[in-house]
Amino acid sequence: MTGRAEWRLAVAVGILLLVRFPALAADMSTVPVQTAAARIQDVPVLLGGLGTVQPLNVVQIKAQVNGNLIALPAPEGSTVRAGDVLAEIDPRPYQAALDQALAQRDEDAALLHSAQLDLKRFQDLAKSQFAPVQQVDNQQATVNKLLAAIALDNAVVETARINLGYCVIKAPFDGQVGFYQVTVGNLVQVANATAILTLTQTSPISVVFTLPEAALSKVTAARAQGAVPVQALDNDGRMLAQGTLLTPNNMIDAATGTIALKATFPNQDSHLVAGQFVDARIEVETLRRAVTAPVAAINRGPDGAFTYVVDASGTARQVPVSVGLQWNGWQVITQGLAGDETLVVGGQSRLGPGMTVRATPAAADTAAPT
Repeated sequence: MTGRAEWRLAVAVGILLLVRFPALAADMSTVPVQTAAARIQDVPVLLGGLGTVQPLNVVQIKAQVNGNLIALPAPEGSTVRAGDVLAEIDPRPYQAALDQALAQRDEDAALLHSAQLDLKRFQDLAKSQFAPVQQVDNQQATVNKLLAAIALDNAVVETARINLGYCVIKAPFDGQVGFYQVTVGNLVQVANATAILTLTQTSPISVVFTLPEAALSKVTAARAQGAVPVQALDNDGRMLAQGTLLTPNNMIDAATGTIALKATFPNQDSHLVAGQFVDARIEVETLRRAVTAPVAAINRGPDGAFTYVVDASGTARQVPVSVGLQWNGWQVITQGLAGDETLVVGGQSRLGPGMTVRATPAAADTAAPT
């Protein structure tokens, strides 16, 4: 069979099929597309900037007395509460110093008691002129000297107690224990520059980020309305944490034309780590009842943005639109749509104005990604 004969046979078969099955002819004239509905919803206006996670508090745990390190009760990486013991230094020398100071104070207190009794006797004898006045004065000086000695003893006792207390190092705040810089058994000294360990507060935690100085007026207006929400996202745009703006810095960086801002996050799930780079987004206002369309429904052409609207008869028409900001997979439409239309979000490449479509609702993650 020649090629011309084969072509004629195929045409004849096609015509026969279309005559016998008119529904098939209707299907061949329609374009399969995926659709989703436009929405009217509140859209937050977000400003974004690169930020760095910073702890609200971080402290290097160092020795305040010299001695052997005998215990590190908090494991590396563990979370501790304020008042938990982080390190212990051998307390025996400082306990001995305290005992010695207490004994010296007891001795001076006994001498003072005896001197006061002698002073009372001399004063009574002096009243009857059986003791010279000089003797009374000398005894009074002895009593005063012993009073001063006891005051000094009290200071020595307090110093010994403080030094003994320094042998147990406690966490000043809730935080996470870092790596040990000194291990048990080593001699630690006040003069050592190396810390025993570092304690970092991880909950709450802060993020410092920058915005153009032109955004400061919007931030100030938002703060006047109440707490300003801030989001922290990773490099892939995934939400890590939600917090609130603490404060902008008190100066604009003249070299870069930016303003630094600090936000705090509860971080109870520890998704934010000190030193981490994040994308910070601050919500400065909300567009109320904005007309929105899925981002996938917006097309670009020589004359600007447009979308395909499917009417009740299944006909697609091309509608020019003006677009605003994007948020959470939605595109704000400032002009062109009313918010109740059915839009084509898949299969646009085969469409033209006035074509009939066979619509299938798009999956939720395709129509409106989160």
